[in-house]
Amino acid sequence: MTMRMIVTGAAGGIGRAVATLAAQRHEGCSLALVDRDKGVLDEVADRVGALGARAVAIAADLATVDGPADAVRAAEQAFGGVDALVSNAGIGGLAALKDIAAEDWDRVFAVNARATLLLAQAAYGSLAAVGGSIVATTSVSARFPTPPMGAYSPAKAALLMLVKQLALEWGPAGIRVNCVAPGPTDTPLTFTAFGDQENPKAVANRAFRESQIPLRKIGRPEDIARAVLFLAGPDASHVTGTEITVDGGLSLALMPATGTGKTPRHSAD
Repeated sequence: MTMRMIVTGAAGGIGRAVATLAAQRHEGCSLALVDRDKGVLDEVADRVGALGARAVAIAADLATVDGPADAVRAAEQAFGGVDALVSNAGIGGLAALKDIAAEDWDRVFAVNARATLLLAQAAYGSLAAVGGSIVATTSVSARFPTPPMGAYSPAKAALLMLVKQLALEWGPAGIRVNCVAPGPTDTPLTFTAFGDQENPKAVANRAFRESQIPLRKIGRPEDIARAVLFLAGPDASHVTGTEITVDGGLSLALMPATGTGKTPRHSAD
């Protein structure tokens, strides 16, 4: 059977990379590309279509209660079912906890956590029928607080636990649920922070971040896409409830950054 996959956040960054790599690796696959920007989605659909995939562009606001289910229904109508759901759409939001408005907090949680649940619920029947899979994009921020994005880390932490809960509850139905945790990655979401090579602050920020990463480089969307497609496909047929961290080793460098392991300096007296 040819893979039928939903990819959210498909207009750019990691989602676009997942769709492109899926088209390259799975000849004749069917891709439901979901995002808010229909114009850009159409461009991505044309691109993966040229690679041999069957693609449909589905405009949806995943922050709403009905948007996720509507997107799944459109994909099922187009392809007759779904084999894999890649819940990748996410938003950041620069606001410290002392300042964040309730509506901003709710929107970050709606997109980064609740949307995965609603997508999964809507796709449950299709996925159970074929022993399908769900892959969510979490973040290293799910385990490490990331100021000044006060809502982002809590939302990604909630998503990580949701993945584990879904894996436990839905395993008996044959549905696998996993996630990929990117570290700093070049995407539209991070362009202002460290992707804009015309901005001296962004250039300096990039150099600093790379100096803290053992592999000394910022990740690419394709790096994340490879892990996503592994978990979504048959090579991970006995893997569920797992998080694959794709951060160039950044998580390993947390304690050394605090001075752990270094010889303490003593005063002359």
